[in-house]
Amino acid sequence: MATTTYSFAGKTILVTGGSRGIGRAVVKQLASAGARVVFTYSKDRQAAESLLDETGRDLSRVSCVQADFTDKPAVVGMVGKLLEEGPIDGVVNNAGILQDTPLYRMTDEQWDTVLQVNLSSLYVILKALIRPLAAAGGSVVNLSSVTGLAGAAGQTNYAASKAGVIGLTKALAKEAGPLGIRVNAVAPGFIGTDMLESVPVRRKRNLEKDIPLRRLGTPEEAASAVLFLLSDAASYVNGAVLVVDGGLL
Repeated sequence: MATTTYSFAGKTILVTGGSRGIGRAVVKQLASAGARVVFTYSKDRQAAESLLDETGRDLSRVSCVQADFTDKPAVVGMVGKLLEEGPIDGVVNNAGILQDTPLYRMTDEQWDTVLQVNLSSLYVILKALIRPLAAAGGSVVNLSSVTGLAGAAGQTNYAASKAGVIGLTKALAKEAGPLGIRVNAVAPGFIGTDMLESVPVRRKRNLEKDIPLRRLGTPEEAASAVLFLLSDAASYVNGAVLVVDGGLL
């Protein structure tokens, strides 16, 4: 399992979509590295509670808040409440959903919801946090996907949202760099999370054959890339997209 030796002592990091998958691994690694972590979850309170248990049930170190990223006023309010509790030094925008279907079958709701959660929520969060992050000399890591770079049949909404994350990352890196804020992205490939649970075993084996390393990645491996970009070890890395895909692309 990938580990990290980075130190985030004295820093508060917001991780969206932190109760499962890559976000969960990010929360655990940040907590192990000394950060105070606030993570969001959408509906699965049980997963959030189990993560709190795994990280020691110390709410002064790791806490959670429910967030509906299709509700802009609610997200703005959430960020405002977090800032009332103290400064935020870093953000990991990980919340994301899939609603796969061919374009000719896709509903307006499927398009709008995926774009809202996967892309527009970043606009809302980062707009609210840009000044506080500038004051803290903060760092932002946005989760994109290899699908945002290469596309995938049946995922026009998801691919568009993740390509948008890359564009947002690169543009904001140029805007926010002079303010002392670094903005980078991680683009995972096929990672062994619950998003792949519905994929048949035979399909997973075929996917692995397409990957030069001949295996799926782990959430911990993707999380380690996030922590690197978030940390002072990447102090001169800005506007980058770090692909973590075992060589797939």
